[in-house]
Amino acid sequence: MRGRAVSVSVVSVVLALFLAGAGWGEPLQKKSLSLEDARKAGAAAAVEAKKNKWNVAIAVVDDGGYLLHFERLDETQVASVDIAIGKARTAVIFKRPSKALADAVAGGRTALLALKDLTPLEGGFPILIDGKVAGGIGVSGVKSSEDAQVAKAGVDALTLK
Repeated sequence: MRGRAVSVSVVSVVLALFLAGAGWGEPLQKKSLSLEDARKAGAAAAVEAKKNKWNVAIAVVDDGGYLLHFERLDETQVASVDIAIGKARTAVIFKRPSKALADAVAGGRTALLALKDLTPLEGGFPILIDGKVAGGIGVSGVKSSEDAQVAKAGVDALTLK
């Protein structure tokens, strides 16, 4: 019986040491995009689109890819609604501009098309706070490079720390 008590006690000590060194410390500090930030990015993107007389849909999403702010300028095709949201979501969940995935598909990596929630079209950018993805913006309605120009204006309007 005494041998069993010693082994239980050794196991308890080893388990305690393991858990103490397992990185169980302070919780991660998550950066979030506020609704005000989302509106500011959307407004700046809309200014860029209107300046160029481009009819676009503009979507700003949070760090999970869920819609925070959306606007569709007058005369924008209805199909651009889902495409803009998809570009923003793609930029967030893959942590890179949607153009990187468009280029990969164009370069022959067609297997990427099987991935869920992938919109491999230029025009989506992640929005970073302290180097971490806090949200994203996607634009659709004109040429992909023009969509990207509008989305970039939205990102550039934010000076987030």
